[in-house]
Amino acid sequence: MNARFIGKSALEPGRKRSWKSGMSLLLAASFTLLSACGSQSGDTPSASASGAPAESAKPVEIEFWYGLGGNLGENMKKRIDAFNASQDEVIVKGIAQADYGETEQKLQAAIASNDVPAAVLSSNSEWARKGYYASLDELIAADPEFKSEDFVQTFLDQGKVDGKQYFLPMYGTTQIMYYRKDALEASGIDPAGLTTWEALGEAAAKMSKRESGKTSFYGWEPMWGYDNMADAVFSRGGTILSEDGKTVTIDSPEWVETWEQFRKWIHDDKIMRIHSGGQGWEYWYKTIDDVMKNKAAGYTGSSGDQGDLDFGIVAAMEQPGWEGAGAGKPVASAIQAGIPAKASAEQRQAAFKWFTYFMETSNTADWSMNTGYIAVRQSALEDPAFKAFSEKNPQIEVPLQQASHASSPFQDPTGGKITDALKIAADEVQINNVPAEKALKEAQQKAQSELDRVSK
Repeated sequence: MNARFIGKSALEPGRKRSWKSGMSLLLAASFTLLSACGSQSGDTPSASASGAPAESAKPVEIEFWYGLGGNLGENMKKRIDAFNASQDEVIVKGIAQADYGETEQKLQAAIASNDVPAAVLSSNSEWARKGYYASLDELIAADPEFKSEDFVQTFLDQGKVDGKQYFLPMYGTTQIMYYRKDALEASGIDPAGLTTWEALGEAAAKMSKRESGKTSFYGWEPMWGYDNMADAVFSRGGTILSEDGKTVTIDSPEWVETWEQFRKWIHDDKIMRIHSGGQGWEYWYKTIDDVMKNKAAGYTGSSGDQGDLDFGIVAAMEQPGWEGAGAGKPVASAIQAGIPAKASAEQRQAAFKWFTYFMETSNTADWSMNTGYIAVRQSALEDPAFKAFSEKNPQIEVPLQQASHASSPFQDPTGGKITDALKIAADEVQINNVPAEKALKEAQQKAQSELDRVSK
């Protein structure tokens, strides 16, 4: 899944948790050595990579690493099988990882050992700058069917690093709201009126139930992590950096007031709950299960959750804004794929063939219908099957509607140190009941120190 945000980049992107801390010293040392030595293969494919594939007696076999589970993992496997059956030049061997973060961790080790997959559902702009990913510009220029203008431009642009296209958007994602229709109806709540977080908080309090002093039914469940709490901040006008990019602003009133409100809902009022920890997407599925098993009225999750939900029971809506601040402005981001620079020219061509198949109009439309993720080509909206599906399944349009007024994903100039500080602060607020002002002040100091270091 969010990223899945992601995303998951994939704030991910999620946008699900896109980075895990705790790299071993051995991997860190190996990767530092790679940084010093640089990429041996560079980022320019040979003539055979930019033109027609070289003649071969047998198809090129490549590995594709992706961090998807559940319905998403099953859908990815089906798409890989369909691609392999559609032609005889390339065989894709799908390698599932626990999540996006594990994909990146294992790729780091693979780069250090000079044994890389040809294709990964992962992206990292700093690694691209260091030469660990191959530029795709020559492959794109050699493909007359690519048609850049047909892509959702914000998604395609997110794959560019210093003007070069290093990553391609496989699908788009944004975090939306899912609610039990019966829970709102029983409490006399009209979902059309839940356009602000204040209104949602009041509704959550009305729907929550307590037995023997403990909450037995929660009015809402935000998703673990900083992502959807950051979405709520952006909807209030908050930013991560100042306009000149020199100051970290995560301790501003917009951040403190928003995160403190979430802390109160979770720990003081006990009308909301967070599931955290576990293996891979375990916390995510626990949150979904609470809603589907009638233990909570709704939750904030990925557009890609739609394939796991029963819309006879639940419905979808956009994230709310705040009173006086207008509509919500949550992040919409692309989940991107790239080709490690150490892959051979033949492997790069094969990986690009797989990527472009996945992004064909009918295929990106089908992926959207089966998962809830956002199609990456504008022409998908006119795909006959997609149009017929959306008429019967209006929830598929909610992510598209939200993406039209969404925020762009944050590009961390410190290589992830600012977002790491935010993740720690979110855990302090969501799990440890630390006041938001204290957690965010400490996070700002750490993040500012890292920004100052890279800005020298």
